[in-house]
Amino acid sequence: MRYFDYLSAEETERVFHVSPAPFSNRSEKEKLAHAIGAALYMPATRTTIAEDLRSGKHKGLTSIVIDLEDAVGDLKVEEAEASLIAQVHTLDQWIKEGQMDEESLPLIFVRIRTPEQAEHMMEQLGCAVLRLTGFVFPKFNTQTGDRYLQMLRRYNESRPEGSPVLYGMPILESSDILYLETRLETLLGIKQLLDRYREYILNVRIGATDFSSLFGLRRKPDMTIYDIGVIRDCVTDIVNIFGRANQGYVISGPVWEYFKSDRVVKPQLRETPFLETAGPAGLRLRMQYINKYVDGLILEVEMDKENGIVGKTIIHPTHICPVQALYTVTHEEYMDAAHILASSGGEIGVVKSGYDNKMNEIKPHLNWARRMMIRSEIYGVLNENQNFTALLVN
Repeated sequence: MRYFDYLSAEETERVFHVSPAPFSNRSEKEKLAHAIGAALYMPATRTTIAEDLRSGKHKGLTSIVIDLEDAVGDLKVEEAEASLIAQVHTLDQWIKEGQMDEESLPLIFVRIRTPEQAEHMMEQLGCAVLRLTGFVFPKFNTQTGDRYLQMLRRYNESRPEGSPVLYGMPILESSDILYLETRLETLLGIKQLLDRYREYILNVRIGATDFSSLFGLRRKPDMTIYDIGVIRDCVTDIVNIFGRANQGYVISGPVWEYFKSDRVVKPQLRETPFLETAGPAGLRLRMQYINKYVDGLILEVEMDKENGIVGKTIIHPTHICPVQALYTVTHEEYMDAAHILASSGGEIGVVKSGYDNKMNEIKPHLNWARRMMIRSEIYGVLNENQNFTALLVN
């Protein structure tokens, strides 16, 4: 699996200064944690998942979450479980028979309801569980969370030699996290729990839809989650506890749920980036994204990144390309990061950037530079004359 592998060799050379590197569920954990990108949710009742993945139906797809929780009605759980098991077994069979290339398989996660359901699914999947990258744990807390993580540890300590690690991704979305009077104690308790199982925690994910429901709120399609005060404050505290550079986890942003709606606020996409990349065709593309309400998504992803969040839950295939294009590293960011790292030997404290537009302070910007380099390996580095819109017009 490699980001933007749908580009031709000529297009890749034109767009990228450093091309994205390949990865799989066997990749090193830190790289894999940043590589989840736009994770597309699919209800487990969907019977075409295997065929959709084999045919490459969704351009640019690198991560999926097969959902047994909110996307499945309570009366359809057994049907959903049977469907999921059948789909994963089909993928496993196709790969073994050479009908599907293992390297083209996206990262596959399963969102489950209970620890008991997770154990049941693993038992039913058997050896096909190797096709999974991990489980997503909804409404995570210290009680059920410990049981989830004990299950992961048991599996990983007894898994076949050479097989990939099975990871967990807790979702923080419950009332004791959102409500101010219980937030700090709850977050610290979860942090202590995750630290005990750190080697198996791939992402910490934020469930802002469940948070919003506790106050009867829902952001409009031309707003971001950061415009809802109580959610913004909670996200800030989650980043404060889990996102510290010296001991932090990779934090993934909340779902964007719109793909068409009525507009109230002015469009939030500037014309210049689209015009510079593709001229009139770029402007037409800009209007397509505005009409589909992807401009709100683009703004929210930019806000995610500014707050140290990488990765996004999505519910529609049209969100894949814009989200992942935004995770690419610009040439300026890459040059600054490389300069900072090269100057970190202790002889230099501050230096003017290669773009002559800022000062790079070596110690304060060192952690930022390291993060840029991880992102640059996974999502690539754009050429000097390119921006993220170059990946939307191809």
